[in-house]
Amino acid sequence: MNPTVRLALEEDIGSGDVTSSACIPEAQMAAGRFIAREPLIIAGLGLLDEIYATHVALLKQDGDTCTAGETIATIRAEARLLLERERVALNFLQRLSGVATNARRFADAVAGTRCRVLDTRKTTPGLRHLEKRAAAAGGVTNHRMGLYDAILIKNNHIAAAGGVRAAIDRVSAASHLPIEIEVRTREELREALAAGAGHLLLDNLTPAEAAEWVREIAGRSKVELSGGITLENVRAYAESGADYVSSGAITHSARAVDISFRLELE
Repeated sequence: MNPTVRLALEEDIGSGDVTSSACIPEAQMAAGRFIAREPLIIAGLGLLDEIYATHVALLKQDGDTCTAGETIATIRAEARLLLERERVALNFLQRLSGVATNARRFADAVAGTRCRVLDTRKTTPGLRHLEKRAAAAGGVTNHRMGLYDAILIKNNHIAAAGGVRAAIDRVSAASHLPIEIEVRTREELREALAAGAGHLLLDNLTPAEAAEWVREIAGRSKVELSGGITLENVRAYAESGADYVSSGAITHSARAVDISFRLELE
């Protein structure tokens, strides 16, 4: 079982669902339906079989659009089992579908540009793999999963290393992974380009400033924009000519969407 699912079940059920055990005969069977209560992009469906430890019939797949009132999945099992695991299932579906729905809005906002939207590491602790999977289901591109699978030299690394050139030289000598480096001034930009940086992170620029910097870079490096990028302004940043825009809001500001579970006794 997925350890995150196991912890969620242990947290909620503990020593047992005292309400369901008291109210419902042990042998009572039931059917249940997961229903979208608003338009959304569904994600997290792969967890349902693990949560219920039995087969769940999926009527949708991660990344699909659901309309209000549409049935997403159905299940048949003991009524006690369905009720004791209902909240955990809904918590995962609502949270992950909220991320996917938010991601789809960002992806749609830059449609027609050559810019791709990236997610970030600003995720719920313990849920990163699930939230990044949901973001990808929504249509954005996963950035690095953690500190271990990609190099991103940020301002504090530059300060600690003694400058842009020193940071790039040290990383190049220590690793064969592609290098991305954050630059905050035109001087740092030119130093990074001179050092052969292939991926630049430009932080906290306005869309107009970003367009100026992109023109100066002139294709010599991939360009990612970050800092203050929201659903309202992401299109303007994408139109600056950057290759990527990244936004923590895709995950950290996603609203849980409304999904319900309807039980019918047999």
